[in-house]
Amino acid sequence: MSSARSSACRVVLVGMMGSGKTAVGRILAARTGWPYHDNDALLERVYGGNPRQLLAEIGEEQMHADEAEALRLGLDSPAPCLIAAAAATVLDPASRGRLKQAVVVWLRARPETLVARAAGAAHRPFLAVDPLGWMTATAAKRNPLYRATADISLDVDDLRPEQIADQILVALAKFPVCAALMGP
Repeated sequence: MSSARSSACRVVLVGMMGSGKTAVGRILAARTGWPYHDNDALLERVYGGNPRQLLAEIGEEQMHADEAEALRLGLDSPAPCLIAAAAATVLDPASRGRLKQAVVVWLRARPETLVARAAGAAHRPFLAVDPLGWMTATAAKRNPLYRATADISLDVDDLRPEQIADQILVALAKFPVCAALMGP
C-alpha cells in the first residue's frame, strides 16, 4: 500500500489493459473537474506514438521505459489530478516508488473480463495471439505488484465505468489529502 504520503491529491488508476482505467479516469475528471492524464496520450505527446507503434519501432523494453517516464510526467503535473498508468509501469521499481506520491486505485478484473474488453483494440499489441493465455500469465505476474502499491482495490468485472467512478469517489473521501478538494 502506498499510503499516499504526498501532501497533494494525485490519484493514479492502475490495472491490466481492459480494466477501465481510461473510461473511469474520464468520468472522474468530469465529476471532479480535475485534470486527467492518460498514459497512452502522454506517450503519444512525448514520444510520437501509441504503444503498438512504439513496440514496433523501439521494442518492448524501451516502450516500457517510455511508459514509466510518461507516468513520471503525469505525477509531476499540478495537483489535484487523475492519471491512468500504463499497465506495465508497475513492473518498474522506480515507478512503484513514485506511486507513493499518489493515492493508487487498482481496478482488478478476471482475465476473461479483461480480454473481452481489450481484445481487438488496434493499439494493444500483446493480444494478437492467445489473448487469454497472455492476459492470464501477465496478470499473475503483475497482480502482486498492483496489490502492494494499491491504496484502494476494486473488483470491476461486473461494474460499469460510472459505478466504478462512484466507488472511487466514496473511497477517496477517506483520504484527507483528496477529501478536502471534493466538496460536500
